[in-house]
Amino acid sequence: MNTLFKRAFKTLAICSVFSTSFAMASNSVDSDNALLYSVAWKQTAAEYQALYYQGFNIAKMHVQQALANHKKGDKPLAIVSDFDDTLVQHAGYWGNLVKNNKEFFDDAIWDKWIPMNKMVPSPGAKDFLEYCAKNGVEIFYISSREQGEGTFEYALNNIHTLGFPLKDKSHLTILRDTSNKETRQDQIMEKYDVAVFLGDSLNDFRRKYYIKGDVDARMDKMKEDRDMYGMKYVLFPNPTDGQWLAAIFGQSEPAANDANRLILKQAASKSAWNGK
Repeated sequence: MNTLFKRAFKTLAICSVFSTSFAMASNSVDSDNALLYSVAWKQTAAEYQALYYQGFNIAKMHVQQALANHKKGDKPLAIVSDFDDTLVQHAGYWGNLVKNNKEFFDDAIWDKWIPMNKMVPSPGAKDFLEYCAKNGVEIFYISSREQGEGTFEYALNNIHTLGFPLKDKSHLTILRDTSNKETRQDQIMEKYDVAVFLGDSLNDFRRKYYIKGDVDARMDKMKEDRDMYGMKYVLFPNPTDGQWLAAIFGQSEPAANDANRLILKQAASKSAWNGK
């Protein structure tokens, strides 16, 4: 084999290796992963963060109005808020799911993530909470979580690590065996005038939105309360998980299989144009 041929052969071999490596890297990306667009939006979109600033600005305006209207003898003022994806963001958790080609919420990974205290405040959340605390507005946190016996302490540590105001433990409610927040909300409303409720799911406001397997029925329930949004209810965006998935799949944490991918595609093409 002459020298020129050897060089050509070596160059061809190197190119082949790089081509193979690139192909392997490309194939390692699951282009059908249902999370890619939604997580990329949460991770990078200025619009996503702007919606949080907007939501907390609206909430603050209602608190200010409630303070201005509050009279001696009235019930003390309060706000009631969901925690995850409302007051805090879990970018690291979702990034890990995508990195490992997970397509839906993963309980096992979530349960390891929570005690790590690596969530961050949602844009505008801390300023809003501090404003409420400074002006004597009680803050009640209600979250639905289940990480075993340490669940409440994990949530408490999350709040302390984030530096969120917490008057005492009675102002933190962790529901381990249900996602129904209505009972606790009603208890709070008996003693307090709630200026606003905050959440990333309609179920964070009232239980009537807990509808599985029926998108249209849930939409109808939402429309019944159209005058509440931006007024009594401040809703934040969450395209990755939540009860909206249960309306599609019949459960909020569907398995990653072809049947569910088809269901998701059918939901996404629900109002598809039939033309060419």
